[in-house]
Amino acid sequence: MCSSISSNPVFLCADICIYICFCYHLTRICCQSVDSANVLGASSTTSDEAVPVPLVMIDQDSDRDATIVQLSFGDRLGALLDTMKALKDLGLDVTKGTVATDSAVTQTKFHIMRFGRKVEDPDMLERIRLTIINNILQYHPESSEKLAMGEFFGIKPPEKKVDIDIATHVVVEDDGPKRSMLYIETADRPGLLLEIMKIITDTNVDVESAEIDTEGLVVKDKFHVSYRGAKLNSSLSQVLINCLRYYLRRPETDEDSY
Repeated sequence: MCSSISSNPVFLCADICIYICFCYHLTRICCQSVDSANVLGASSTTSDEAVPVPLVMIDQDSDRDATIVQLSFGDRLGALLDTMKALKDLGLDVTKGTVATDSAVTQTKFHIMRFGRKVEDPDMLERIRLTIINNILQYHPESSEKLAMGEFFGIKPPEKKVDIDIATHVVVEDDGPKRSMLYIETADRPGLLLEIMKIITDTNVDVESAEIDTEGLVVKDKFHVSYRGAKLNSSLSQVLINCLRYYLRRPETDEDSY
């Protein structure tokens, strides 16, 4: 029967038309399926909302003998063995502390000591901060657009830059009769902690302890400061605020400072 149909020109033409139409519709269905898969894949891997903000906190207040480092990047950080090794390569004693999960955010703490005590050298504290951030960038390249350091060390700089004038806030408040609390919030950049510490010491102000928080593109630092064993008076507080605002709002940083 098939041979009789195929030998008839009318049926042969009809068969060809049906076959062409079938192939055309099949091709459209396949292409639509592939396009849909591509769209879903792109949205799941490149969605800006899906990438959490990396957080790195260096705490000099909580422990009398050790520097506490706490870091998180949503639920994406693993055992952090490479980070611990990188910190040990700086000549530090590193022990892993608690690991806590809160609302799908995993927070990991390290206890860091140098020569049997907490790290006090500003240069080493900045090296600790940059080492941790560099490791996040290396093992989680998607964080590059969420960190200010992504512009210097990452695969892609942040699309949204922080306006230094808008982001910079400096406040000094009394924290008892013997010390004041200095709050600093500004855009992050390499060597920032060294800049801040130099400005503070240049105004003859002593730093007793600090908490250095890096939240994506900005830093939010707190310093317990004093002047000759007492809290800062209003005049010295204003001098310190003006100096910090001036230097932190500069668009570029001298390379010699870090």
